[in-house]
This record gives sequence, structure tokens and C-alpha cells, in this order.
Amino acid sequence: MAIQVPVPLGWLQLWHKPVRLAVAVAGIAFAVLLILMQLGFRAALFESTLRFHERFRYDIALFSPDSVFIVRPAPFSIRRLYEAMGHPAVVAVDPVYIFPAVWKNPWGEDRRGINAVGIDPEQDMLDTPGFAAAHGLMNQQDVVLFDGASRPEFGPVAERFAAGEAISTEINDREVRIAGIVEIGPSFGIDGTVLTSVDNWLRLFPDRPRNDIQLGLIRLAAGADAARVRDELRSELPRDVLVMTKPDFAARERAYWNGATPIGYVFGFTALMGLVVGCIIVYQILFADVSEHLREYATLRAIGYRNRFVSGIVMQQALILAVLGFLPGLAAAWWLHGSAAAATRLPLYLTVERTLTVFGFTLAMCALAGFLALRKVRRLDPAEVF
Repeated sequence: MAIQVPVPLGWLQLWHKPVRLAVAVAGIAFAVLLILMQLGFRAALFESTLRFHERFRYDIALFSPDSVFIVRPAPFSIRRLYEAMGHPAVVAVDPVYIFPAVWKNPWGEDRRGINAVGIDPEQDMLDTPGFAAAHGLMNQQDVVLFDGASRPEFGPVAERFAAGEAISTEINDREVRIAGIVEIGPSFGIDGTVLTSVDNWLRLFPDRPRNDIQLGLIRLAAGADAARVRDELRSELPRDVLVMTKPDFAARERAYWNGATPIGYVFGFTALMGLVVGCIIVYQILFADVSEHLREYATLRAIGYRNRFVSGIVMQQALILAVLGFLPGLAAAWWLHGSAAAATRLPLYLTVERTLTVFGFTLAMCALAGFLALRKVRRLDPAEVF
């Protein structure tokens, strides 16, 4: 004997109009795709802009209060870094020189901006692939390490270097040689990066004095309280430098991109608009369905079904639409994340947490649309319909 599985009445009503169902699913899928992509770009914005903040080895950073963000830093005196060495908890300090330079494609004549970073080649200052093995090579004159995860417009440097090819190019019209490949990656403010020694960096920027640095990194003794040392250094050093722990520095960068620039706002606003658009689409579909079936709903009410049962049919439809629309939207977002990550080299990927969050938003969006469409059902009087 075959088992009869009851089919929800809400699904039967949706399937009765397949074209309308397809339009509703496509609209919800588009809204889900829009929300997932915008949240993905927003997450990539914050993750990519914090690459240097998180990969440098330090406990406390000195930064100019006039600096906007790490790619456009204002200089300050290196004396502040040496003054910080007077604190008993400080074991080492490292000056960092940062400024945009002009990179010439080794296999063409096109030029583009690249982030040039000057550091002490004797210190293993970066926790990133390739740096530990290659940082000592920066001692040589006119030598740089190239970020192999940079955007492809700089040329196939990493591939050619891995094939054993000797690569030379020009940075700020000075000939340099690629001595190694590291992996850092671009961000919304950085397309590519080269690392070199302080001496080589100053050769690339001959008009910049050695005593003016853009970032100072401080390492503390094991077990030292970074927050306490930060507060003590703030009271000791002049106000022409910011004294920040690693989380402080990252939070400042995030706040800049989220609040001081329109990018973070645009991503968040567009995701919100996706929710609104999806809600409107579902509401229109459900409202049209309710309007077409008013006589059926009135009949159910007249024969004794409570308002809860009739309302449940509409909410069933809303939840079914949420699930049916979410799945193709998720699949499209997964494919687009991979394509965009390959094209931009940004950290674009779907996370379980973000996926579940958007699924929850989709359920809430469709439930709200169903609730709004129910107003006509709640006011339904069978006597008026018949």
C-alpha cells in the first residue's frame, strides 16, 4: 500500500502559476545574490586592508595622526621610535618606510602605481609566505622582493621568476632586480607591493630624509602588558605620534574604510537595498495570489476554518519562496565569488556564518512580505465576498 504524503496547500497554489513562481524565485535569487556579493565585498575590504597590520611582527605601532591610512602615511621623526626604546618593556624597534612608487612592467612600457615598503633586511618582520627565506637578499643594492599575489597588471613576475628567469625592471625610473617572491595580496588601496631594504628604499625616493619614517613598530618583552605599555608611552611621547596596540591599529584602519570613505557605506546600503527589493517582489507575488484566491479563502472561512489556518497558507508560500529563491542565489554567488577573487586577487569567499546569516535574512524578508500580504486575508468577510 502506497503511503500518501500530504502536499502543502501553499505549494499547490504556487505551482498552479509556474510562470509567476519562476518570476518570484528569480527575484528572490537576485536579492540573495546582491546581498551575498555586497557582504562579501565588504568583508574583503576589511580583510585586505588589514594585511600589513596583521602580518607585521609587533606589539605597539607608532603612526602619524596626520596619516589617513597605511597606504597614504604622513611622516614623523624617527626620534620618537628611539625615545620609545627607553621604556623598560621595549626590546626592539623597527622603522618602516612606506610610499607609493611607479612600477614599469618588465615586458612592456606601461607603468602603474605600486606600494613600496622599506624595512630592515636583517629582521624577520613579516609573517607571510616567502619572506623568511628571502628577506636577507634585500641587503644587496637595488634589489626588491615582489608580492606574487599582486594584481596581474604588473606582469607575470611570480610565474617567470618561478621558471628561473632573471627579472629586472624600473621603479621610479631606477633599475632594480627581483630577488624573491613573497605573498601579501592587494587591497582596495593597494594593487601591488614591493619590499626592499631601507637603503634601497631611500635610493628610490632620494628626496625623502632617512630620519622621517611612516611607521614605527615596537616589540615588547615576553609577558609585557601591551595596553599598559601603550598608555605609558602615550604619556611620555609627544602628541605628534599615535601610540597603538595591534588591535588599536587594525580598528583605526577599519574605521577609516567603514566611516571616512563611502565604500563601506555603499556596500552596506546596497545589501540593505537587496533586502528591500526582495521583500517588495515577494509581497507583490503573494498579494496577487491572495487577491486571486479571495473566494477560496472566504469559502475556507465560511466552512469553519480559523483565520490561523488561512494565514498559514500564505506564510507557507512565503517560506517556500524563501528556500526556492535562496538556493539559486547562493549558487550564483558562489560562482561569482570565485570569479571575482581570481580577477581582483581580493579575499572573496563565502563563509558558513555569512551564508546562514543571509538565509536568515531571506526567511525574515519573505516572512515580512507574507505578513503584509495577510492584511487582506485578515480583513476578509465571507458575507462580503459572496
